[in-house]
Amino acid sequence: MSKTKDENDVVQSTKVEWGENPADHYGYESDEERLEKRGMDDWELVEHIPESQKRIPKWFYGVIAGVLIVAFGLSLPFWGDRPGHARPWFTMGHVYALIYFIVAFIFIFFMVNLYGSDKGGRLDSDSENDDIDMPGHGGQGK
Repeated sequence: MSKTKDENDVVQSTKVEWGENPADHYGYESDEERLEKRGMDDWELVEHIPESQKRIPKWFYGVIAGVLIVAFGLSLPFWGDRPGHARPWFTMGHVYALIYFIVAFIFIFFMVNLYGSDKGGRLDSDSENDDIDMPGHGGQGK
């Protein structure tokens, strides 16, 4: 069976530029219904990430501190010592572990706060035209 011309007109392709909503809401009655049933488009997700991105919760810092305290406590010479084989209370391994923890904390803190904030210089949603490899995806070069 072949479709008539009227049936083909019902299904139309929707071509929308980045950052624009189609007038027909992709076939839904309203934009609210589209968001409820279909979800956000890629460009909407990218623009809303800085608003929805939360800080690292304080309980997570507590968990990390607790694990570090337990790890340090287990490294003390109370556990598993053999008689006559004394261990020092503080070794260079403790210093290396402290340096490793500080460097890792600074790196993770910087990477978490870099993108999606004004500390990183530019937000991902800024419209500055720096996509020279993808013309038409930002700034005045649409």
